[in-house]
Amino acid sequence: MIAPLLRPDEPHPVRIRPARRDTPFVLACDHAGRRIPAALGTLGLPEAELDRHIAWDIGIAGVGDALAEAIGAPLIEQVYSRLVIDCNRRPGHPTSIPVISERTEIPGNRGITPDEAAARMAAIFTPYHDALAASLAAARSRGPALLVALHSFTPVFKDVARPWHAGVLHFREMRLAGIMLDLLRAEGDLVVGDNEPYQLTGTSDYTVPFHAEERGEPYLELEIRQDLIAEPDGQRAWAARLARLLPLAWSRF
Repeated sequence: MIAPLLRPDEPHPVRIRPARRDTPFVLACDHAGRRIPAALGTLGLPEAELDRHIAWDIGIAGVGDALAEAIGAPLIEQVYSRLVIDCNRRPGHPTSIPVISERTEIPGNRGITPDEAAARMAAIFTPYHDALAASLAAARSRGPALLVALHSFTPVFKDVARPWHAGVLHFREMRLAGIMLDLLRAEGDLVVGDNEPYQLTGTSDYTVPFHAEERGEPYLELEIRQDLIAEPDGQRAWAARLARLLPLAWSRF
């Protein structure tokens, strides 16, 4: 029997903001939080490392909250750090429970047993994806629905500057991504990456392939550069931009 990872007094792994109106959009933040279960300490890391992007998507929770408020959409957020288990990685993939992230070794992830990995999945990964699946099913019961996966990225990665303000990621389904790319580029003040700074794949990524691509359902996966959304003003500005563009992209799709 696998022992529970989370204590009864620890936060639930999923923060759910219910829909406030009938909308096709379902928002997901796989890396909204950076909490570590008490049983794991700090994974052997100093606090400064847990403030970095390796632990969470800086600024994206604020964008998600403001966007959900603006368009009335449900928002599903993971509150525990991706260093415990990454909710956007396929279970068993080397980056699911990383032993190194960027150039930082994660001591608490070295040599964990299959039961320890299963406990992390049961406590954090599975409840998150169950909640997201339920929210999408509720939206799809009313008609076509759109999964919008929200992420943020670092301005510099391993000493290489990233010029993009935002990126639109896609895999097999490209039509909706192309519409959103055109809309973002038409804003006139943005450098927008097409599958930059990351490329969506069916090998390592999980949320979009599992909940949308494998089901033939539409999706958008959006990346925003963290220095643009590190503070509340930037988060609200990007939420307002997306609140304006998402319905337009959906109508064109």
